[in-house]
Amino acid sequence: MGWIYLLLSGLFEVAFTTSMKMSEGFSNWKGIVGFFVFGALSFGLLLKSMQSIEMGTAYAVWAGIGASGTILMGFVLFDNPFNWSKLLFLSLIVIGIIGIKLSH
Repeated sequence: MGWIYLLLSGLFEVAFTTSMKMSEGFSNWKGIVGFFVFGALSFGLLLKSMQSIEMGTAYAVWAGIGASGTILMGFVLFDNPFNWSKLLFLSLIVIGIIGIKLSH
């Protein structure tokens, strides 16, 4: 179950950072609510995952999922510029996450 909690935590991390952007500097109430709700869910599930997964492993995977997902959301929702080098390095993050999972 720890890995499921960790995966969900990472996905809520993406929602948390996306809500932060959508809060428009904490002036949009929907973004502010999302920021706090998704942030609490993300950190709560990360904490829960650490009951069965080593702290360093859990944090590295959580941060990798959050960073990767946030980059992708930037491409999709906010018209952040795409280039192949970003995709290459994003792939390296994903490979690192997989490597950490396989070595656990």
